[in-house]
Amino acid sequence: MQREEFGSRLGFILISAGCAIGLGNVWRFPYIVGQYGGAAFILIYLLFLVIFGLPIMTMEFSVGRASRKSIAESFKVLEPQGTKWHNFGWIGMAGNYLLMMFYTTVTGWMFAYFFKMVRGDFVGQTTAQVSGQFTEMTSNPYILVGCMILAVVIGFGICSLGLKKGVEKITKVMMLSLLAIIAVLAVRAVTLPGAMEGVKYYLVPDFGKMVEKGIGEVVFAALGQAFFTLSIGMGSMAIFGSYIDKDKRLLGESVSIALLDTFIAFMAGLIIIPSCFAYNVNPGAGPGLIFETLPNIFNAMPMGQLWGALFFVFMIFAAISTVVAVFENILSFGMDLWGWSRKKACVINLIAVTILSLPCAFGFNLLSGVHPLGGDSTILDFEDFIISNNILPLGSLVYVLFCTWRKGGWGWDNFIDEANTGKGLKFPKWLKVYAKFILPIILFILWIQGYITMFFK
Repeated sequence: MQREEFGSRLGFILISAGCAIGLGNVWRFPYIVGQYGGAAFILIYLLFLVIFGLPIMTMEFSVGRASRKSIAESFKVLEPQGTKWHNFGWIGMAGNYLLMMFYTTVTGWMFAYFFKMVRGDFVGQTTAQVSGQFTEMTSNPYILVGCMILAVVIGFGICSLGLKKGVEKITKVMMLSLLAIIAVLAVRAVTLPGAMEGVKYYLVPDFGKMVEKGIGEVVFAALGQAFFTLSIGMGSMAIFGSYIDKDKRLLGESVSIALLDTFIAFMAGLIIIPSCFAYNVNPGAGPGLIFETLPNIFNAMPMGQLWGALFFVFMIFAAISTVVAVFENILSFGMDLWGWSRKKACVINLIAVTILSLPCAFGFNLLSGVHPLGGDSTILDFEDFIISNNILPLGSLVYVLFCTWRKGGWGWDNFIDEANTGKGLKFPKWLKVYAKFILPIILFILWIQGYITMFFK
């Protein structure tokens, strides 16, 4: 069966960026910038994005394009005979399912809050009442499961229409709409009374604040954000590499995607941080910033109900673009391994992902007594820990070793030939020593640091 291909380069860039532009950008980035001193943190983050994220993304694209397969089969196609790289395919496949087991629930929260904004549920409420609405929502299994199923059905519904007519066409509309909405919201935020103090905090580097927080902690936070923002390590990018032709060199494509990803994250911060300053709210308030703090800000804003609804439309588009991208990867497993039709893969996986996502949705209510990581941890925290602290860093390590070690792997020469086929920005051959020896050490340290942060702080 002939491999499907994207209809345009723009489609490839927007869909790949859509996979990277998830809630980690628009939710985590603003509050982590707020916690670690504003623009000084952003500069370190950008440095790591260039020297760390781009090479690994290019490697993942190269494996996908050279094999014309998803992670389920790509290593098997390229690996030397008798080697076992293909076994990682099962881990990568499991990682995609595991990611969607909690991501669909969080996407459902965005739908729930959009409906709340439209209905005016926050109007006239006190700060405590607004904050309490999040707990009220998560404690209701019917709302959480219903909104999770809505996210799953929409995601697979888009994928069922095909790569070009569904995934590419609809993601293009979502991403372009997302860019328009974020521009409108950013203009509204920076023109609020008192917002310019927030803009200054966000854009003017203050290394003194970074020293206060601890340089080591800030550096690792920036490294972690640069790594996780691009969704690299479990084949989420390799699948889109398998759908593109060889007209363009892959480093240039990676740069385009990383720039768009960073732009969205930056603009999300430009909405949230100036708004926080305008209404005397702590911009480093943590994950609750979106659900417990921002509704209060919209309440205080003229036409706040409209701006709040627009904000959660933006959040929905950011979340659904990732859901669709990962669902496309999940569908490719059945199509590559067992020759399923797209429709059959959609039906089977719609049922499977819905069932697999139930423990996370129930983890806030019916299963709220389950604390897999101790303390107040939830099933979502546990699933996220497996993905973020294990599969992504170790999966990236597998891609790096596979693409740089000839003995037993695909090798540097094969990787460079694939990455540099076509026109555009070349992947520098002189980076071989860095990619082969230093990058794996950084990934290993990042993996260890994840455990230290989780269990020893």
